[in-house]
Amino acid sequence: MKEETYSTYEAKARFSEILRKVHMKRRIVVTKRGIPVARIIPYEEKPESCARRIRRLEEEGAIEPSILDPDSIITIGAKPGALHRFLSERD
Repeated sequence: MKEETYSTYEAKARFSEILRKVHMKRRIVVTKRGIPVARIIPYEEKPESCARRIRRLEEEGAIEPSILDPDSIITIGAKPGALHRFLSERD
């Protein structure tokens, strides 16, 4: 998702416009002297579950429905990546 950038001066002058854009699910980065200092993102009540996200993407037509029940999907633990394995082999 592309983020729009505003300086602190622009953000102050266009705050209502920024809020309208965020309401439309856009993300805004605020910079001070060219350095990012804040990100304004749409508010969500709680993180979306994997099953709910799959249903939403199906409804939006972004993905095709599966023959599997989304509620049957389980999240597995994180596996150490290549960097972790490389560093552990160096010791």
